[in-house]
Amino acid sequence: MLVDLVFRNAQLAGLPGPVDIAVKHGRIVAIGANIRCDAITEEDVEGNFAFPGFVDSHVHLDKASILERCTICAGTLEEAVRETAKAKAGFSEEDVFERASAVVRQAIFHGTTRMRTFVEIDPRAGMRSFQAIKRVREQFAFAIDLQICAFVQEGLTQEPETEEMLDEALRTGADLIGGCPYTDPRPEEHIRRIFALARKHDVDVDFHLDFSLDPAKTDLPAVIEATRENDYGGRVTVGHVTNLSVLDPTERSALARKIAQAGIAVTVLPATDLFLMGRDHQSNIPRGVTPAHLLLADGVQAAIATNNILNPFTPFGDASLSRMANLYANVTQLCRDEDLEEVFAMVSARAAAIMRADYGLTVGAPADIVILDAPDQQTAIRSIAPPLAGWKAGKKTFVRSRSHMFGNPGV
Repeated sequence: MLVDLVFRNAQLAGLPGPVDIAVKHGRIVAIGANIRCDAITEEDVEGNFAFPGFVDSHVHLDKASILERCTICAGTLEEAVRETAKAKAGFSEEDVFERASAVVRQAIFHGTTRMRTFVEIDPRAGMRSFQAIKRVREQFAFAIDLQICAFVQEGLTQEPETEEMLDEALRTGADLIGGCPYTDPRPEEHIRRIFALARKHDVDVDFHLDFSLDPAKTDLPAVIEATRENDYGGRVTVGHVTNLSVLDPTERSALARKIAQAGIAVTVLPATDLFLMGRDHQSNIPRGVTPAHLLLADGVQAAIATNNILNPFTPFGDASLSRMANLYANVTQLCRDEDLEEVFAMVSARAAAIMRADYGLTVGAPADIVILDAPDQQTAIRSIAPPLAGWKAGKKTFVRSRSHMFGNPGV
Protein backbone atom coordinates (compact mmCIF):
# COMPACT_ATOMS: atom_id res chain seq x y z
CA MET A 1 0.00 0.00 0.00
CA LEU A 2 1.29 3.45 -0.97
CA VAL A 3 0.14 6.30 1.28
CA ASP A 4 0.95 9.97 1.58
CA LEU A 5 1.72 9.95 5.31
CA VAL A 6 2.02 7.49 8.15
CA PHE A 7 2.21 8.27 11.85
CA ARG A 8 4.18 5.72 13.84
CA ASN A 9 3.76 4.90 17.53
CA ALA A 10 0.76 7.13 18.24
CA GLN A 11 -1.23 6.61 21.41
CA LEU A 12 -5.01 6.84 20.85
CA ALA A 13 -7.78 7.04 23.43
CA GLY A 14 -9.02 3.65 24.59
CA LEU A 15 -6.19 1.61 23.09
CA PRO A 16 -3.70 -0.30 25.25
CA GLY A 17 -0.62 0.55 23.20
CA PRO A 18 0.71 2.73 20.38
CA VAL A 19 -0.55 2.25 16.83
CA ASP A 20 0.21 3.56 13.35
CA ILE A 21 -2.11 5.82 11.34
CA ALA A 22 -1.93 5.81 7.54
CA VAL A 23 -3.22 8.78 5.53
CA LYS A 24 -3.99 9.10 1.83
CA HIS A 25 -5.66 12.00 -0.02
CA GLY A 26 -6.30 13.80 3.26
CA ARG A 27 -8.16 10.96 4.97
CA ILE A 28 -7.26 8.13 7.33
CA VAL A 29 -7.06 4.84 5.43
CA ALA A 30 -5.72 2.51 8.12
CA ILE A 31 -5.12 2.35 11.88
CA GLY A 32 -3.27 -0.52 13.51
CA ALA A 33 -0.07 -1.83 14.97
CA ASN A 34 2.95 -1.97 12.67
CA ILE A 35 1.18 -1.04 9.44
CA ARG A 36 3.24 -2.21 6.48
CA CYS A 37 3.14 0.40 3.73
CA ASP A 38 5.20 2.70 1.58
CA ALA A 39 4.77 6.31 2.67
CA ILE A 40 5.95 9.56 1.16
CA THR A 41 6.35 10.93 4.71
CA GLU A 42 6.67 9.20 8.09
CA GLU A 43 6.22 10.87 11.48
CA ASP A 44 7.33 9.09 14.66
CA VAL A 45 4.95 10.19 17.43
CA GLU A 46 7.09 8.44 20.08
CA GLY A 47 4.14 7.18 22.13
CA ASN A 48 2.51 10.58 22.56
CA PHE A 49 -1.24 11.12 22.48
CA ALA A 50 -2.92 11.78 19.11
CA PHE A 51 -6.45 13.12 18.66
CA PRO A 52 -8.37 15.25 16.12
CA GLY A 53 -7.62 18.49 17.95
CA PHE A 54 -9.36 20.70 20.48
CA VAL A 55 -12.75 22.20 19.64
CA ASP A 56 -13.68 25.63 20.98
CA SER A 57 -17.46 25.83 20.75
CA HIS A 58 -17.87 29.35 22.18
CA VAL A 59 -15.46 32.24 21.63
CA HIS A 60 -15.72 35.95 20.78
CA LEU A 61 -12.96 36.79 18.31
CA ASP A 62 -14.38 40.18 17.38
CA LYS A 63 -13.96 41.72 20.84
CA ALA A 64 -10.76 40.00 21.96
CA SER A 65 -7.72 41.98 23.11
CA ILE A 66 -9.40 45.35 23.80
CA LEU A 67 -8.41 45.84 27.45
CA GLU A 68 -6.55 49.07 26.74
CA ARG A 69 -9.76 50.56 25.28
CA CYS A 70 -11.91 49.77 28.31
CA THR A 71 -12.10 50.62 32.00
CA ILE A 72 -12.76 47.87 34.54
CA CYS A 73 -13.84 49.17 37.95
CA ALA A 74 -16.70 47.05 39.27
CA GLY A 75 -15.86 43.89 37.31
CA THR A 76 -19.54 43.16 36.70
CA LEU A 77 -21.40 41.78 33.70
CA GLU A 78 -23.25 45.07 33.29
CA GLU A 79 -19.98 47.00 33.18
CA ALA A 80 -18.48 44.56 30.69
CA VAL A 81 -21.44 44.93 28.33
CA ARG A 82 -21.37 48.72 28.65
CA GLU A 83 -17.60 49.10 28.16
CA THR A 84 -17.50 46.71 25.23
CA ALA A 85 -20.43 48.47 23.57
CA LYS A 86 -18.52 51.76 23.74
CA ALA A 87 -15.36 50.17 22.38
CA LYS A 88 -16.95 48.31 19.49
CA ALA A 89 -18.40 51.51 18.03
CA GLY A 90 -14.80 52.30 17.09
CA PHE A 91 -13.93 48.90 15.63
CA SER A 92 -12.76 48.94 12.02
CA GLU A 93 -12.75 45.89 9.78
CA GLU A 94 -8.95 45.82 9.72
CA ASP A 95 -8.73 46.24 13.49
CA VAL A 96 -11.02 43.24 14.10
CA PHE A 97 -9.20 41.19 11.47
CA GLU A 98 -5.81 41.77 13.09
CA ARG A 99 -6.96 41.08 16.66
CA ALA A 100 -8.99 38.01 15.70
CA SER A 101 -6.17 36.65 13.55
CA ALA A 102 -3.76 36.89 16.49
CA VAL A 103 -6.13 34.84 18.67
CA VAL A 104 -6.71 32.24 15.96
CA ARG A 105 -2.96 31.82 15.53
CA GLN A 106 -2.68 31.21 19.28
CA ALA A 107 -5.52 28.70 19.14
CA ILE A 108 -3.89 26.77 16.30
CA PHE A 109 -0.57 26.59 18.16
CA HIS A 110 -2.53 25.33 21.20
CA GLY A 111 -3.96 22.48 19.11
CA THR A 112 -7.44 23.79 18.24
CA THR A 113 -8.77 22.55 14.91
CA ARG A 114 -12.41 23.73 15.13
CA MET A 115 -13.95 26.87 16.55
CA ARG A 116 -17.35 28.59 16.82
CA THR A 117 -17.04 32.34 17.11
CA PHE A 118 -19.81 34.78 17.93
CA VAL A 119 -19.78 38.06 15.99
CA GLU A 120 -21.78 41.00 17.31
CA ILE A 121 -24.04 42.56 14.71
CA ASP A 122 -25.98 45.73 15.55
CA PRO A 123 -26.05 49.44 14.64
CA ARG A 124 -22.88 50.11 16.66
CA ALA A 125 -20.75 47.31 15.21
CA GLY A 126 -22.42 47.43 11.81
CA MET A 127 -21.24 44.65 9.53
CA ARG A 128 -17.55 45.52 9.99
CA SER A 129 -16.73 42.78 12.47
CA PHE A 130 -18.67 40.23 10.43
CA GLN A 131 -16.74 41.07 7.28
CA ALA A 132 -13.47 40.84 9.20
CA ILE A 133 -14.26 37.42 10.69
CA LYS A 134 -15.22 36.05 7.28
CA ARG A 135 -11.75 37.06 6.13
CA VAL A 136 -10.24 35.31 9.16
CA ARG A 137 -12.21 32.16 8.34
CA GLU A 138 -10.78 32.15 4.82
CA GLN A 139 -7.24 33.10 5.88
CA PHE A 140 -6.87 30.22 8.34
CA ALA A 141 -8.95 27.55 6.61
CA PHE A 142 -5.72 25.58 6.02
CA ALA A 143 -5.53 24.85 9.76
CA ILE A 144 -8.89 25.40 11.45
CA ASP A 145 -12.61 25.14 10.67
CA LEU A 146 -14.33 28.34 11.81
CA GLN A 147 -18.09 28.57 12.37
CA ILE A 148 -19.52 32.10 12.48
CA CYS A 149 -22.49 32.82 14.72
CA ALA A 150 -24.31 36.09 13.90
CA PHE A 151 -24.91 37.34 17.44
CA VAL A 152 -26.96 40.08 19.08
CA GLN A 153 -25.49 41.08 22.47
CA GLU A 154 -27.42 44.19 23.46
CA GLY A 155 -31.03 43.35 22.74
CA LEU A 156 -33.11 42.86 19.62
CA THR A 157 -36.72 43.94 20.09
CA GLN A 158 -35.84 47.59 20.76
CA GLU A 159 -33.66 47.84 17.60
CA PRO A 160 -35.54 46.67 14.48
CA GLU A 161 -32.53 47.42 12.28
CA THR A 162 -30.55 44.73 14.14
CA GLU A 163 -32.96 42.05 12.98
CA GLU A 164 -32.50 43.14 9.36
CA MET A 165 -28.72 43.03 9.80
CA LEU A 166 -28.86 39.51 11.25
CA ASP A 167 -30.96 38.42 8.30
CA GLU A 168 -28.37 39.85 5.93
CA ALA A 169 -25.51 38.12 7.77
CA LEU A 170 -27.28 34.78 7.52
CA ARG A 171 -27.74 35.35 3.78
CA THR A 172 -24.08 36.23 3.27
CA GLY A 173 -21.99 33.72 5.17
CA ALA A 174 -22.97 33.30 8.81
CA ASP A 175 -23.35 29.65 9.83
CA LEU A 176 -25.81 30.06 12.71
CA ILE A 177 -27.56 32.67 14.85
CA GLY A 178 -27.11 33.63 18.50
CA GLY A 179 -29.21 35.61 20.94
CA CYS A 180 -28.94 37.08 24.42
CA PRO A 181 -32.40 37.30 26.04
CA TYR A 182 -31.21 38.70 29.38
CA THR A 183 -30.17 42.00 27.78
CA ASP A 184 -33.47 42.47 25.93
CA PRO A 185 -36.47 44.29 27.47
CA ARG A 186 -38.71 41.57 25.99
CA PRO A 187 -36.75 38.33 26.39
CA GLU A 188 -39.47 35.93 25.25
CA GLU A 189 -40.06 37.92 22.07
CA HIS A 190 -36.28 38.02 21.57
CA ILE A 191 -36.23 34.22 21.71
CA ARG A 192 -39.17 33.95 19.31
CA ARG A 193 -37.50 36.20 16.73
CA ILE A 194 -34.17 34.39 16.94
CA PHE A 195 -35.91 31.08 16.25
CA ALA A 196 -37.85 32.65 13.37
CA LEU A 197 -34.60 33.73 11.72
CA ALA A 198 -33.04 30.33 12.40
CA ARG A 199 -35.92 28.53 10.72
CA LYS A 200 -35.95 30.96 7.80
CA HIS A 201 -32.30 30.18 7.04
CA ASP A 202 -32.27 26.60 8.38
CA VAL A 203 -29.40 27.24 10.82
CA ASP A 204 -28.66 26.26 14.41
CA VAL A 205 -29.15 28.51 17.44
CA ASP A 206 -26.76 29.38 20.28
CA PHE A 207 -28.03 31.54 23.17
CA HIS A 208 -26.17 33.34 25.95
CA LEU A 209 -28.53 32.51 28.80
CA ASP A 210 -29.25 33.04 32.49
CA PHE A 211 -25.96 34.77 33.31
CA SER A 212 -26.58 35.37 37.03
CA LEU A 213 -26.74 33.49 40.32
CA ASP A 214 -30.50 33.98 40.74
CA PRO A 215 -32.44 30.78 39.89
CA ALA A 216 -35.69 32.79 39.72
CA LYS A 217 -34.26 34.98 36.95
CA THR A 218 -34.35 32.57 34.05
CA ASP A 219 -35.20 32.43 30.36
CA LEU A 220 -34.37 28.73 30.14
CA PRO A 221 -38.04 27.57 30.27
CA ALA A 222 -38.83 29.84 27.30
CA VAL A 223 -35.90 28.42 25.31
CA ILE A 224 -36.95 24.86 26.14
CA GLU A 225 -40.50 25.58 25.02
CA ALA A 226 -39.36 27.32 21.81
CA THR A 227 -37.01 24.44 21.01
CA ARG A 228 -39.89 22.00 21.23
CA GLU A 229 -42.33 24.22 19.33
CA ASN A 230 -39.87 24.63 16.48
CA ASP A 231 -38.80 20.98 16.51
CA TYR A 232 -35.22 22.14 17.00
CA GLY A 233 -33.92 19.42 19.30
CA GLY A 234 -30.22 18.81 18.66
CA ARG A 235 -29.80 22.25 17.09
CA VAL A 236 -29.83 24.54 20.15
CA THR A 237 -26.99 25.39 22.53
CA VAL A 238 -27.05 27.63 25.60
CA GLY A 239 -23.93 29.18 27.11
CA HIS A 240 -23.23 30.26 30.70
CA VAL A 241 -26.49 29.28 32.53
CA THR A 242 -24.54 30.11 35.70
CA ASN A 243 -27.65 30.05 37.87
CA LEU A 244 -27.62 26.25 37.55
CA SER A 245 -24.50 26.34 39.74
CA VAL A 246 -26.48 27.46 42.80
CA LEU A 247 -29.28 24.88 42.62
CA ASP A 248 -29.33 21.95 45.01
CA PRO A 249 -28.46 18.64 43.33
CA THR A 250 -32.01 17.32 43.14
CA GLU A 251 -33.40 20.48 41.59
CA ARG A 252 -30.48 20.81 39.18
CA SER A 253 -30.80 17.20 38.09
CA ALA A 254 -34.51 17.58 37.38
CA LEU A 255 -33.87 20.68 35.29
CA ALA A 256 -30.97 18.98 33.49
CA ARG A 257 -33.27 16.16 32.43
CA LYS A 258 -35.67 18.72 30.92
CA ILE A 259 -32.75 20.28 29.03
CA ALA A 260 -31.68 16.86 27.76
CA GLN A 261 -35.21 15.87 26.74
CA ALA A 262 -35.53 19.07 24.71
CA GLY A 263 -32.27 18.30 22.91
CA ILE A 264 -30.45 21.41 24.14
CA ALA A 265 -26.68 21.42 24.69
CA VAL A 266 -24.86 23.49 27.33
CA THR A 267 -21.51 25.24 27.04
CA VAL A 268 -19.78 26.22 30.28
CA LEU A 269 -17.29 29.10 30.23
CA PRO A 270 -15.13 28.83 33.37
CA ALA A 271 -12.81 31.82 32.99
CA THR A 272 -15.55 34.38 32.35
CA ASP A 273 -18.00 32.92 34.84
CA LEU A 274 -15.39 32.85 37.62
CA PHE A 275 -14.40 36.45 36.93
CA LEU A 276 -17.87 38.00 36.72
CA MET A 277 -20.06 36.00 39.10
CA GLY A 278 -20.40 36.56 42.84
CA ARG A 279 -19.23 40.18 42.80
CA ASP A 280 -21.84 41.16 45.42
CA HIS A 281 -20.53 38.62 47.95
CA GLN A 282 -17.97 39.73 50.55
CA SER A 283 -17.20 36.24 51.85
CA ASN A 284 -17.80 32.63 50.87
CA ILE A 285 -17.83 33.87 47.26
CA PRO A 286 -19.60 31.44 44.88
CA ARG A 287 -17.66 30.12 41.92
CA GLY A 288 -20.56 30.52 39.49
CA VAL A 289 -19.37 27.69 37.24
CA THR A 290 -22.14 25.30 36.23
CA PRO A 291 -21.02 21.67 36.80
CA ALA A 292 -21.06 20.45 33.22
CA HIS A 293 -19.80 17.00 34.22
CA LEU A 294 -22.89 16.50 36.38
CA LEU A 295 -25.17 17.60 33.53
CA LEU A 296 -23.63 14.83 31.43
CA ALA A 297 -24.89 12.28 33.94
CA ASP A 298 -28.45 13.48 33.24
CA GLY A 299 -28.05 13.17 29.48
CA VAL A 300 -27.14 16.75 28.57
CA GLN A 301 -24.57 17.26 25.82
CA ALA A 302 -22.04 19.66 27.35
CA ALA A 303 -18.81 21.43 26.47
CA ILE A 304 -16.20 23.71 28.04
CA ALA A 305 -15.03 26.71 26.03
CA THR A 306 -12.96 29.90 26.06
CA ASN A 307 -15.56 32.69 25.63
CA ASN A 308 -13.57 35.94 25.93
CA ILE A 309 -9.89 36.83 25.88
CA LEU A 310 -8.34 40.03 27.25
CA ASN A 311 -11.47 42.16 27.47
CA PRO A 312 -13.83 43.36 30.25
CA PHE A 313 -15.65 40.01 30.30
CA THR A 314 -12.39 38.09 30.83
CA PRO A 315 -9.16 40.09 31.26
CA PHE A 316 -7.08 36.91 30.87
CA GLY A 317 -6.53 34.17 28.32
CA ASP A 318 -4.40 32.68 25.56
CA ALA A 319 -6.86 30.53 23.57
CA SER A 320 -5.55 27.32 25.20
CA LEU A 321 -8.31 24.78 25.72
CA SER A 322 -6.00 22.44 27.63
CA ARG A 323 -5.54 25.27 30.14
CA MET A 324 -9.31 25.86 30.22
CA ALA A 325 -9.96 22.16 30.84
CA ASN A 326 -7.38 22.20 33.64
CA LEU A 327 -9.07 25.27 35.16
CA TYR A 328 -12.48 23.60 35.04
CA ALA A 329 -11.18 20.38 36.61
CA ASN A 330 -9.44 22.33 39.36
CA VAL A 331 -12.47 24.50 40.18
CA THR A 332 -14.88 21.56 40.18
CA GLN A 333 -12.43 19.42 42.20
CA LEU A 334 -12.10 16.57 39.71
CA CYS A 335 -9.11 14.23 39.69
CA ARG A 336 -10.17 10.65 38.87
CA ASP A 337 -9.09 9.35 35.48
CA GLU A 338 -12.66 8.77 34.34
CA ASP A 339 -13.65 12.32 35.29
CA LEU A 340 -10.68 13.86 33.49
CA GLU A 341 -11.49 11.77 30.43
CA GLU A 342 -14.93 13.43 30.35
CA VAL A 343 -13.40 16.88 30.86
CA PHE A 344 -11.12 16.24 27.90
CA ALA A 345 -14.13 15.16 25.82
CA MET A 346 -15.83 18.46 26.63
CA VAL A 347 -13.05 20.37 24.87
CA SER A 348 -12.88 17.89 22.01
CA ALA A 349 -15.43 15.26 20.93
CA ARG A 350 -18.43 16.64 22.84
CA ALA A 351 -17.77 20.18 21.65
CA ALA A 352 -17.48 18.83 18.09
CA ALA A 353 -20.84 17.11 18.48
CA ILE A 354 -22.41 20.43 19.52
CA MET A 355 -21.00 21.98 16.35
CA ARG A 356 -22.12 18.91 14.35
CA ALA A 357 -18.60 18.56 13.00
CA ASP A 358 -17.04 15.56 11.26
CA TYR A 359 -14.69 14.51 14.04
CA GLY A 360 -12.79 11.41 15.10
CA LEU A 361 -9.72 9.28 14.43
CA THR A 362 -11.33 6.46 12.47
CA VAL A 363 -10.80 4.96 9.05
CA GLY A 364 -12.40 7.25 6.49
CA ALA A 365 -12.32 10.35 8.72
CA PRO A 366 -10.42 13.51 7.78
CA ALA A 367 -6.77 13.34 8.78
CA ASP A 368 -7.05 16.22 11.24
CA ILE A 369 -4.53 15.19 13.89
CA VAL A 370 -2.85 16.93 16.81
CA ILE A 371 -0.06 15.38 18.89
CA LEU A 372 0.14 16.33 22.57
CA ASP A 373 3.26 16.03 24.70
CA ALA A 374 1.57 13.46 26.94
CA PRO A 375 0.76 9.74 26.82
CA ASP A 376 -2.98 10.17 27.38
CA GLN A 377 -5.75 12.76 27.77
CA GLN A 378 -5.78 12.65 31.57
CA THR A 379 -2.09 13.52 31.77
CA ALA A 380 -2.63 16.22 29.17
CA ILE A 381 -5.18 17.96 31.41
CA ARG A 382 -3.23 17.51 34.63
CA SER A 383 -0.05 18.99 33.18
CA ILE A 384 -1.58 21.33 30.55
CA ALA A 385 0.56 19.43 28.08
CA PRO A 386 1.58 21.50 25.05
CA PRO A 387 0.81 20.31 21.52
CA LEU A 388 3.86 19.25 19.54
CA ALA A 389 2.44 19.40 16.02
CA GLY A 390 -0.77 19.42 14.03
CA TRP A 391 -2.11 18.35 10.64
CA LYS A 392 -5.30 19.22 8.77
CA ALA A 393 -6.41 16.88 5.97
CA GLY A 394 -2.98 15.26 6.20
CA LYS A 395 -1.01 18.48 5.74
CA LYS A 396 1.16 19.77 8.56
CA THR A 397 -0.14 23.09 9.92
CA PHE A 398 2.20 23.80 12.84
CA VAL A 399 5.03 22.43 14.92
CA ARG A 400 6.19 23.35 18.41
CA SER A 401 9.57 22.10 19.54
CA ARG A 402 10.16 20.66 22.98
CA SER A 403 12.20 22.73 25.41
CA HIS A 404 15.87 21.84 25.73
CA MET A 405 18.10 22.53 28.70
CA PHE A 406 21.82 23.17 28.26
CA GLY A 407 24.54 22.81 30.83
CA ASN A 408 24.64 20.47 33.82
CA PRO A 409 21.14 18.89 34.13
CA GLY A 410 21.87 17.98 37.75
CA VAL A 411 22.18 21.61 38.85
